[in-house]
Amino acid sequence: MIETNRPAAAPADDEPDLLRDQFRQLLRYRRLIGAGIGIGLLGGVYLGISTADTYVATADVVLRAPTDDPFNPSLAPDKAINIGSERQVALSSSIANEAAKKLGVGASGFAALRSGLQVTNPPQTMVLRFTYTADSPKEAAKRANAMTEAYLLKRQESLDATRDKMVKGYKEQRDPIAKQLDELSKEIARMPAGAGRDAASSSKTDLQSEVGGYNTKITKLEALDMTPGRVTSAATAPPGADGPGVLMSLALGAAVGLALGLLAAWVRLVFDPAPRSEGDVARALRAPVLGYLPRDRTGGGPLLAAGEADPRLAEEYRSVAFRLAYDARFADRRRLLVVAPRGSSETAAAVAVNLAASFAETGKDVLLIEADLRTPVLASQLPTDAGGRPRWSQTPGSPKQGGRHSDTEWPDGRQLVVDAGESGSFDLIPGERARNVPRSLTSARATRLISEADSPNSTVVVLAPPVLSYADALALVDRVDGVLVVCDPRAVHRTDLSRIRELISGAGGTVLGAVLHAPLPGEKRSRGKDKAVPAPTGPAAGPGTSSKPGRPVSQPQPIPYEVAEPEQHIPGDGTDTVALRTVRMGRR
Repeated sequence: MIETNRPAAAPADDEPDLLRDQFRQLLRYRRLIGAGIGIGLLGGVYLGISTADTYVATADVVLRAPTDDPFNPSLAPDKAINIGSERQVALSSSIANEAAKKLGVGASGFAALRSGLQVTNPPQTMVLRFTYTADSPKEAAKRANAMTEAYLLKRQESLDATRDKMVKGYKEQRDPIAKQLDELSKEIARMPAGAGRDAASSSKTDLQSEVGGYNTKITKLEALDMTPGRVTSAATAPPGADGPGVLMSLALGAAVGLALGLLAAWVRLVFDPAPRSEGDVARALRAPVLGYLPRDRTGGGPLLAAGEADPRLAEEYRSVAFRLAYDARFADRRRLLVVAPRGSSETAAAVAVNLAASFAETGKDVLLIEADLRTPVLASQLPTDAGGRPRWSQTPGSPKQGGRHSDTEWPDGRQLVVDAGESGSFDLIPGERARNVPRSLTSARATRLISEADSPNSTVVVLAPPVLSYADALALVDRVDGVLVVCDPRAVHRTDLSRIRELISGAGGTVLGAVLHAPLPGEKRSRGKDKAVPAPTGPAAGPGTSSKPGRPVSQPQPIPYEVAEPEQHIPGDGTDTVALRTVRMGRR
């Protein structure tokens, strides 16, 4: 035998496969992605509408420093002008006041006038760019030019005021010296020749030199070119609105919304406690995923999948049975325990029944034991008749074939044969409500029943309640060894799977693998509501059913799940075996 049940090893690093797997996992949260796209589209619509009547006009101004020689390369304009300070001046209220006077804007519109202006400085330039946003193209160009002219005018006034102040200061320093020079010249003219006159002439020369220096400075200041700058690009009316348009806004909004949706899906994926992939299930259970049941198209989910219009489900069951048959640990004991983590064991029951049918199809003697003594329903949902096994059950006090069983503890020896159509048939030990479930499951009769797998070419499949809801399955683990976990990966947590593995390993068993399935359609439509179990489409054995030739066969009425009792479906005399039909699963 080839052992297929090995602990899940870390897969080789294949970046394309990992990326594809992560992308498929993100697509699980389609609602988040759709919500992100919807929010982005709404934002795009708002952007397109809000910018539909917005127009932007731009004017550029090159600043220059006062100079007496504009062609002197030694003068660096960036050293004489602080462009950051000039930008703040351009945005100041004094410039806005001057522009408001030219535009005739009152005090009520002053704040709106200032809010529409933006002044920027392109890097490595002495250019101030005046950008004005308004509701009409002409108004935008008009206000941009008005702001530019107001700034240049204020800058010109500031430079002129600075020069006049300096000239005035120099004149105030020069005038006393010039007055002293005039007095000294008059005194020298009256002095006779001699040493005194020579000393006075020397002082006069010094005073003349000092007065000449002041005159030179004043002349230089008065000769400066005080032009504050020039407009290199006047604002003109823009030909269209500044916004990207409705179509472009929608495209941008969709792209941004998609990014937001993917980000939200990724965050949800990171904090999602459910297994994100089959690899997560395999790592949590340390066992392979043996199969993934396809989504049922009929809306109910057949209990026996053979003969369905869609053969995918039956083929998936056969594939799982084939993988189990080639597992060395199962082949040694041929005892399989089928359980669900928690909640409903509806799908686990379908897996147990179809695996039994698949094993029977290979020619094995299959015994299906319904160890769910809390909600037993298999006897009421499968086409059955009386059988002759197991032989140990035919003891004094046990019911005879075809008769009603006595009020004894489970198992009471009652055994049915399930007709699986082309797959053959297998035996069923139906469950029934017991007064003491743990005692019944651990009784000597239950142990002898499970030991039927020790016979040559025999296989025993045991269906137990959810392992995390009841301890019934753990009581059977040491007798069965091999456990198959049936779960919906979206409805179970990784911690639940790890706990199941620990419980089963602690009880002396082994997890052979997992079978995954999609959410049941009934759970989506009417979660938490009671539903009746539909009756089989073919004639079923039970009270009031006749199988004699030439006589009509009465159809049983639907039996609610809560009151489904095995005692209500006693097989007949063995002549009422029916072909396999599609039987809908009841709520477990």
